[in-house]
Amino acid sequence: MRDMVPADVDAVFAIEQAVQAYPWTRGNFADALNNGYFCRVDEAGGEIRGYAVLMPVMDEAELLNIGVAADQQRRGLGRAMLLEMLDLARGKNMIRVFLEVRASNTAALALYRSAGFVEIGLRRGYYRNAGGGGDAITMACRLKGEIDGQA
Repeated sequence: MRDMVPADVDAVFAIEQAVQAYPWTRGNFADALNNGYFCRVDEAGGEIRGYAVLMPVMDEAELLNIGVAADQQRRGLGRAMLLEMLDLARGKNMIRVFLEVRASNTAALALYRSAGFVEIGLRRGYYRNAGGGGDAITMACRLKGEIDGQA
């Protein structure tokens, strides 16, 4: 895995369009790079297979996006990308990482829980979908220390 560079945006955007019902725009990825977010890609054989974007905020971070090419899914790459981002946050002395995940995305929920994330809230109607809005579960993973037993 390596840092994402501007030349990667088209490949990352293509994966995003293929695997997300409501994908980020090309501009969202470019903005993440330009704003100094932690953006990583997994590349093998000259092809990008996955990506992740982590936004630092003081001593915490939010995992904004993570995606794996459809033909590379169910092989552990999503887990590897997630763990890479958590390690990156630890290396930057972050205390906690947050994320939102569709309440209906049972595979992602299981992945995040197995990596140490716990549910801390619910955002009703957070995600767009054909039926209006899908709920998001807000999760957090404490990277170091503990405050009052909270995640």
